[in-house]
Parts: sequence; structure tokens; C-alpha cells
Amino acid sequence: MKNQQGFTLIELMIVVAIIGILAAVAIPSYNDYTARAQVTEAVNLTGGIKTCIAEGISDKSKAPTLVQCGQTDGATGIGKYVDSLACSGCDTSPVPDTGVRIIATFKTSEVSKQITGGTFAIATLDGNNWDCGNLGLASADTDLDDKLLPGACKP
Repeated sequence: MKNQQGFTLIELMIVVAIIGILAAVAIPSYNDYTARAQVTEAVNLTGGIKTCIAEGISDKSKAPTLVQCGQTDGATGIGKYVDSLACSGCDTSPVPDTGVRIIATFKTSEVSKQITGGTFAIATLDGNNWDCGNLGLASADTDLDDKLLPGACKP
């Protein structure tokens, strides 16, 4: 008798099925990871303005505008994934009851489908304590899923 070498069709089908199952689990996880990475840009852009806003509230009881903080209020194309930044409550004295909110709006193309056109916000009443994402003052201006937000911004 001759020795047979190679794999049977059933063995190959089992390997293909296992690879298919692994891919079915991995692809959604990868999509979430990609979206979270893109949300990080909004967190960094809004977070970079916090110091300027906090200093303005502390010194003058009035939050400076984004232009005074070195940004362009409402301009498009701010980042790779963030389309624009806006500030609600800036340049108002005293700080309104709704607080000062810095809002990043994501682009409508070339971003993850989970964040397309969405918004991320950080907010404060006093310049010292900040809410972000779906917490406190910022929750009204954030429409992203909790799973995409940094841990500090999740309720």
C-alpha cells in the first residue's frame, strides 16, 4: 500500500470554518478600535484648549473665544478626522449656567461610520472641573456611543 500525503477535504473545510469564525469576531472589534482611535483626535484637540479657557475664567470670569486661544472657531478641516471646533458660552461674562462647552464635530467622510458627523464635547462651569463625553454638562453636545469614548468620559 502507498502512504497518502496531504489533507482531506473535511480537514481543509474545518480550517476554513475556524478562520471564518475568527474573522467574524475580529472585524467588529477592529472597527471599534479604529473609531476609538479617531475619537482620540477630538479629545486631544478639545483638551488642548482647556488651559486657555480655564485661565480666562480664572482671570476675567469670562471664557476667551477659540480665536483668542489660537484656534479658528467653526473653521473646517481642523484635523484629520475632526471637521470643526466650536465654543458655546465663550466670550460671555459671567459664565452662563449652561457652562462653557468646546464641541468637536467629526467629518462626514473618511472617518469610521460609527462617528461620521458626530460630536464630542468637553464642558465646565468654573474652569477647574471638566465634564467630557456623556457626562454632566457635555452630555447634551456629545452623540457618540459610550464604547467609543475614553474611560474618563463614560457614565
